[in-house]
Amino acid sequence: MQQHEITPHLFRTEYSKIVAVLCKKFDLRDIEIAEDIAADTFLKASESWPIKGMPENPTAWLYTVAKNKAKDYFKHIAVFESKVKQHIATDEQESVNDLEFDSKDIADSQLAMIFAVCNPVNSAEAQVCLALQILCGFSIQEIANAFVAKTETIKKRLLRAREVLRKDRLHVKVPPAAEITSRLSTVLTTLYLLFNEGYFSKTADLFIRKDLCSEAMRLLLVLTENPLTNTSQTNALLALMCFQSSRIGSRIDDNHEVVLLENQDKNLWDQSLIEKGNFYLINAFESNDVSKYHLEAAIAYWHTTPVAENKWQNILQLYDNLLTIAYSPMAALNRVFALAKVQGNECAITEAEHLNLTNNHQYHSLLGYLYTSVDAQHAISHYQLAIQLSASKTEKQMLQLKIAQLLSPAETRGNVL
Repeated sequence: MQQHEITPHLFRTEYSKIVAVLCKKFDLRDIEIAEDIAADTFLKASESWPIKGMPENPTAWLYTVAKNKAKDYFKHIAVFESKVKQHIATDEQESVNDLEFDSKDIADSQLAMIFAVCNPVNSAEAQVCLALQILCGFSIQEIANAFVAKTETIKKRLLRAREVLRKDRLHVKVPPAAEITSRLSTVLTTLYLLFNEGYFSKTADLFIRKDLCSEAMRLLLVLTENPLTNTSQTNALLALMCFQSSRIGSRIDDNHEVVLLENQDKNLWDQSLIEKGNFYLINAFESNDVSKYHLEAAIAYWHTTPVAENKWQNILQLYDNLLTIAYSPMAALNRVFALAKVQGNECAITEAEHLNLTNNHQYHSLLGYLYTSVDAQHAISHYQLAIQLSASKTEKQMLQLKIAQLLSPAETRGNVL
């Protein structure tokens, strides 16, 4: 990783950890104070590192600066006396000198933070938005992409949700068992969206953002280590992430171009992650609970099985079940691809066009793929629309390559990513 990339990368992975530890350690209910300390820490890094050079251990440097800034805040800022000190329980107050950013403190603090933010005083959508911003470091634009919503809508939703938490006197502590059970669904949705943004990035030039995928899996592992959150759905979601992550190394070639599933080098697939996916999937099906995560994990399992009898028939049936219990436009599009494998492209085109997702780039990308063997001009038209609608530079390049292949004598091939 180059020096110009290190600060954004660390911001993504460490900012939320600093906020979570500060909030839990000092029982801050005004979360903006912790966010300001974390932001000032990264501001100092952006000013210092280009001049003095990258520290040997950038993460430790950030934790040390955050600790010192917290100490300065509590010592010297008058706001502490008027707005914060009154909210700190005397019997729980600890010295800033005891503040440590060890792995256990970070894990405990982030578990407490995500359940504090996923508070039912806010709507489910507002909870997910807050968690994506506070715990996962999403920008407003990234959250808008995840919800397929306008940035102004998300901005207003976040402001309202923060105000509700402030009035409810936010506590950053792991809630009782009953509250954990009621909030876990929103927590899992948040981590699901976080992983998806990393696996199919819509905002960055990078098509894959491994840091987001890793962060989602790390937080999910924290949930599996707690008996209250180690549920069948948690295991199913972790299985899904393991299966998907196993193919990350083969999805981009040396020229930074997207490699579709059919053309991926299977030797590059991470077999250890596939085995872990199998382990968590077996755990997930030990109960009678079948959620969308169970079905998506089962679909991902079949994708990591290159040669299997009735593979696509099984995948199609799983998509049929998925749409029954948790319909979504993206799941419907993916089902169309499986349908093409089982019943042919012309049948799949009819199904796809019935969805009428004309403002979705993946819809046009799929139709471009389906029309490739049926009507090249229609395929080109849909690929061009997909390019106009996509926000990913890498994806645009892939689509332009498909158009070039259609315009040349060579035949193009396609598959799911």
